[in-house]
Amino acid sequence: MTDYQLNYNHWSDQLLPDFSPSEADSSDHGASQVLHWAYQTYGNQVAYSCSFGVEGIVLIDLISKIKHDATIIFLDTDFHFKETYELVDRVQARYPELTIIRQRPDLTPNEQAAKYGDRLWKRRPDLCCQLRKVEPLNSFLKNYKAWISGLRREQSLTRRHVQYVNRDEKFKSIKICPLIHWTWQEIWNYVRIHDLPYNPLHDQNYPSIGCAYCTLPIKPGEDQRAGRWRPFDKTECGLHLKKRLDES
Repeated sequence: MTDYQLNYNHWSDQLLPDFSPSEADSSDHGASQVLHWAYQTYGNQVAYSCSFGVEGIVLIDLISKIKHDATIIFLDTDFHFKETYELVDRVQARYPELTIIRQRPDLTPNEQAAKYGDRLWKRRPDLCCQLRKVEPLNSFLKNYKAWISGLRREQSLTRRHVQYVNRDEKFKSIKICPLIHWTWQEIWNYVRIHDLPYNPLHDQNYPSIGCAYCTLPIKPGEDQRAGRWRPFDKTECGLHLKKRLDES
């Protein structure tokens, strides 16, 4: 393991790892090489923040082959579908050596309603996401040098320029994205080949699954994230945007 030469405060393009084209063109588009580098570089100081969507299941399986006792963080907003909570339990049973941490917000749903009003997600969804996802992850990542994300470039326009290794302005960290070149079809091929558990809502036209109050199925031909936060002009919870809510 290195001495964390590449970190948020000591960032240089010259320090970025050189993932070879031959690896990047391999069957997993370099994901395993990226993960090997991540754990060799940061060891126990890197964690994977997983929403337990189908990409997350693929990434968990890949991680388990490299670091069987890796740390996985699940941002438990208290508002997830029951199918999501059931899936977390199924994944923990399949990979018992992984450490799955359920990170909760500072406020319970009742405390949030008392402070900000009932059904905040229907009135100010950005603030609800800030309180229940962004701030809990920020608190967690203060104890880590880097974090792993399952972002794919194909998912949306806001993600098309994501790199394998990114200087994360939001959390003042290093964000590592091994799946950037994977397609939706390749994700599902991997799930079926390896018989991985996944959220059954994916079979009901939910390609992107978040909190139950803010996630709907999509219609044929719609963007994969079109079911999130209807009818707001919002497709991101804020974890992958550069600015914090109080900076915008």
